[in-house]
Amino acid sequence: MKPSARLCLALTATLALAGCAAPYGTVTKRRPAFHPIDAVTGALAGVPERINDASRWGKKRPLLALGDYLAVAEAASKQLQANPKDAAALESYNFAVARVLGTIKEAKLDPWSKPLAIPSADGGYLLTHRPDARPTWNPALYDFMPADEFDVKGRYVSERETKAGVGAPVVAMGKRVNAEAATNFGMQKTFYGVTGVIRFHGRTAEIAFEDPLSAEEVALGGKRLPLAADYTVPLAVLLQQAEPQKLEISRLLQPEKYAHTARISRLQPYDPNKTVVLVIHGLMDTPATWTPLINKLRSDADIRKNYQFWFYSYPSGYPYAYSASILRSQLDAVEKKFPLRKPMVVIGHSMGGCISRLLITDPGERLWQTILGRSPRETKFMPETRRLLADTLLFKHRPEVGRVIFISSPLRGADMAVNPLGRIGSSLVRTPRALLDAGADAFNTITFQDGDLVLRRMPNSIDSLAPNNRFVKAINTLPLVKGVPVHVIAGDRGRGGNKDQTKPVMSDGVVPYWSSHIPEAKSELIVPSNHSAHQNPAAINEVVRILKLHAGG
Repeated sequence: MKPSARLCLALTATLALAGCAAPYGTVTKRRPAFHPIDAVTGALAGVPERINDASRWGKKRPLLALGDYLAVAEAASKQLQANPKDAAALESYNFAVARVLGTIKEAKLDPWSKPLAIPSADGGYLLTHRPDARPTWNPALYDFMPADEFDVKGRYVSERETKAGVGAPVVAMGKRVNAEAATNFGMQKTFYGVTGVIRFHGRTAEIAFEDPLSAEEVALGGKRLPLAADYTVPLAVLLQQAEPQKLEISRLLQPEKYAHTARISRLQPYDPNKTVVLVIHGLMDTPATWTPLINKLRSDADIRKNYQFWFYSYPSGYPYAYSASILRSQLDAVEKKFPLRKPMVVIGHSMGGCISRLLITDPGERLWQTILGRSPRETKFMPETRRLLADTLLFKHRPEVGRVIFISSPLRGADMAVNPLGRIGSSLVRTPRALLDAGADAFNTITFQDGDLVLRRMPNSIDSLAPNNRFVKAINTLPLVKGVPVHVIAGDRGRGGNKDQTKPVMSDGVVPYWSSHIPEAKSELIVPSNHSAHQNPAAINEVVRILKLHAGG
């Protein structure tokens, strides 16, 4: 077998293994058991029996089951109002509320369109919900799955982050695809964590859904009590349902086919009073890669109070300068829909860091002149080529960016892009037609120098990470915009090495330290990690530190 054939087979095997890796997140159903922390006595003495009765009714007579669960929730609610520290009352209330919501889903009942009469030995209840003026908070649009009915596991959800308090954490799963996702910068399908609370007004039981990312407490009978939350289960359900790993290789090798996936998405409802954290993934990746970080950040009360999280996702086969031009267009559209009151924080991993770097750079005409050898006015191109090159080479820094965190970012390139395996990988990427045409049009104009990566087409993502790529060399002659602090987190596998380019070189296995390092950085942390440094506990703690610093600034 020829060496080139062996390399091609090796690359194919590597890509196949990446696609067959362990699931990022899975949820498995379990039957939650009622085990109150303290003895159930006094006003709650009959609670275990009523819960057992409701469990026996089960699917056969769901309305009777609801009657018993509501009676437990009401009794526990009154006890909590008398003694907010009663652990047995809290456990009883939360368990009963979760079972009410679980029964509604399993029995396909509808207390959302009109009140639902529930029989009970206590005189019966009228089950309804709290009206909400926000259209997307209409409970009829969702199925509600109690979080305590799930166990979670997976590569990205190894730790379950919860908060103790009042209410039943549930996953609100959208019944339909969000047709306005692209224009509203939302998720195509909703998997959002809310907390169910039931309040009693006479014989009316009113269900309300509170957002644990925007509220730390909840009012119950005139008392302000901590709001319960489960931050992990919604992420695990999303990962299991969306199966993002199926897109990683496809979007690298066939970027044009997945052009529609290049966009900003909000992970939570827009809050103008919170700073946006925009995270940008790297090569052969999706926003799923940020799950461990997001899971940990949202478990911190200070982070929840001050920040909201958005993603920028894109087909990673594109050259990163082109992906950055799409991001700038997305930011223009976002500003019209959700104008920001506070400068955003951008966190870029790997090639996402290279995209982030272009948000805080003012090249003027220097990139154009350096790469193409003459000014834009002196360069003759077809209209479509001129437009594409102008979008990628002529731009200004983004004023909405107030801080950037680079994680394992090959800002000066990575040798893997020019080694034999990298070159074969590059050849497998199907360049979009528009980029092919522009590359062919521009080839005779580009001024190559000795040692440059010479291509007769527009570079793809792998090419744009080569240290000898003309764009990479040119962009690194330009300074970062002043006034925007930047931070560097780099990985080191612990094999030793030098911080410069003399061998052996310190590296995370993909990106060497010399490529990640920025002299202007306000802070730099090297963590014991492979290339997935953004999932390393020490790196996550550093992101928490930086965000708290930014919030206090």
